[in-house]
Amino acid sequence: MTRVHQKDFSTEQPEAQAAPRVPFAHGDQERPENSGLAPRQGPQAPQRLTPASGGASRPLPANHNSAPLALERLRIRREFLYVAEGYSERRRLIVVQGRRRNPTRETVGEGFTSTKKVGGSVVRNRARRRLREASRVLLPLLGVAGSDYVFIARQDTATAPWPRLLDDMEMALISLRRRLSPGDGAPKPGTDPLTPARA
Repeated sequence: MTRVHQKDFSTEQPEAQAAPRVPFAHGDQERPENSGLAPRQGPQAPQRLTPASGGASRPLPANHNSAPLALERLRIRREFLYVAEGYSERRRLIVVQGRRRNPTRETVGEGFTSTKKVGGSVVRNRARRRLREASRVLLPLLGVAGSDYVFIARQDTATAPWPRLLDDMEMALISLRRRLSPGDGAPKPGTDPLTPARA
């Protein structure tokens, strides 16, 4: 090899090398190419509920219905008045009223109220939407078959964090579940189930 060739060869740049991997501060967090993992053995985490409107997932409530109940919307004013004569559970973000129907049925009635005390029409509509979504998540699991429920918005219903609203509704439904056990809160046989009780 001539001297000229040696000079040209020495000045050639080596091929680009792959940059060395730098470990992360807490170990190698790079995901492997094949991320499929075999199923874990042993007990698995309990089934969880994730509301469609977002927010953290939450565990299934204790003592929930083995099968979700079908929901039926309350639309007539006298249905709301009838439920108002039953039991009531008040929480910071919500008021929940409940009363059993006679004769009973397999479905659960749900109604929603948001008055002008809550705010303007935009705020009231948002509060009702949040109540409907929370009821969709919780009432089929915690409602008592053959009962009607009315969910009443409060001042902070529209703006409170979603998990807090779910917590308040869950606690109210659990309390009403105990009080609406069969035989309690039902109208006397032969009475109009949609006629409010009189003192």
